[in-house]
Amino acid sequence: MASELRNERKAWSVLIVSTLAFTVCFMVWMMFGVIGIPIKKALDLNSTQFGLLMATPVLTGSLVRVPLGIWTDRYGGRIVMAILMALTVPAIWMMGYATAYWHFLTIGLFVGLAGGSFSVGTPYVARWFPKNRQGMAMGVYGAGNSGAAVNKFVAPVLLVAFGWTMVPQVYAAIMLGTVILFWLFSHSDPSHLVPSNVKFSDQLKALKDPKVLKYCQYYSIVFGGYVALSLWMVQYYVGEFGLDIRVAALLAACFSLPGGVLRAIGGVMSDKFGAHKVTWWVMWVSWICLFLLSYPQTDFTVMTVNGPKTFHIGLNVYLFTGLMFILGISWAFGKASVFKYISDDYPTNIGAISGIVGLAGGLGGFVLPIMFGALMDLTGIRSSAFMLMYGVVWVSLIWMYWTEVRKTQVMGTEAKSFSFQN
Repeated sequence: MASELRNERKAWSVLIVSTLAFTVCFMVWMMFGVIGIPIKKALDLNSTQFGLLMATPVLTGSLVRVPLGIWTDRYGGRIVMAILMALTVPAIWMMGYATAYWHFLTIGLFVGLAGGSFSVGTPYVARWFPKNRQGMAMGVYGAGNSGAAVNKFVAPVLLVAFGWTMVPQVYAAIMLGTVILFWLFSHSDPSHLVPSNVKFSDQLKALKDPKVLKYCQYYSIVFGGYVALSLWMVQYYVGEFGLDIRVAALLAACFSLPGGVLRAIGGVMSDKFGAHKVTWWVMWVSWICLFLLSYPQTDFTVMTVNGPKTFHIGLNVYLFTGLMFILGISWAFGKASVFKYISDDYPTNIGAISGIVGLAGGLGGFVLPIMFGALMDLTGIRSSAFMLMYGVVWVSLIWMYWTEVRKTQVMGTEAKSFSFQN
């Protein structure tokens, strides 16, 4: 009894301190979403260059996810997470001294290592909890995505008060303090490690499963889209609605904050109702929101009996923010439900599978901002970013229908048996 109580305390200590560490890592990972705006102005960047600038840290954070997930299975999450965070501190500090575009891109690659923390912490915290609570544990840990919102609260204040160069210096100090706290309050359990006689190639064999590709597609939306829009929204508010950067950042947090914090609730819902049901409704809510967000500001003229009359159609800042809030909630649930799929289907290989799915989501977060910028330069329509996301959601809905929904009663006469009232 005493041993079980001690293990439970360790589990919660690991979960809390790991979630704090992931929040700080995500805050750093999303840093360009705010400081990129004055940098863009100073360097006279176009939208495509700006998209690449914001996406560069996301690239590194994505590419390292698979090896980090495998190393977590083999060496344990505590040591891997601590080393990863410590390696980012010098790069974060140096960001404040960059002056040329290539400086920011190069240093951004090293800062991006912080984004790989997700594939370390996910298997690390999950293995401290029983199977029926792993969705909750991964959801709570994943709530560290709210670091994107924390960045929008902290960075604008520092930027306005001291200039953008103060932001990376403060973030480097916060990261260093977090490394120390994490090491003091985290724990290791040798029973959580993959046996040493298992080769990396053995761990990766499960990636031949076509279900993994489907989970990658889902995650490229709910996580990749979340990362991309978290980076893109501050400048979108500034350009579309003419807002001050501080107000723009606060409104952008209406998407980022629920998109991170409510992931824990998504994990609990996925434990209770199943990954499939939650993900299915997430995709439909996303489809509706993105359809409305895609419509550009439009003026059209109609010839009436009294002469021409002009009408305007478009979302105002309040409706836009409301839809983004709903979208953030939806994607928070979706991020948790996708990883519930993984813990259900690959209980002994969570690290490797979560790494490859996390890689797909991260690559979505890298590619999408660049495509947002390219579409903006090509069409001049800001809402083209949402048009692109709308099309990606269509792909997932069709894929999910043919591979999952047609095999269930969700669309049949007994649909009630799959409702959330069960």
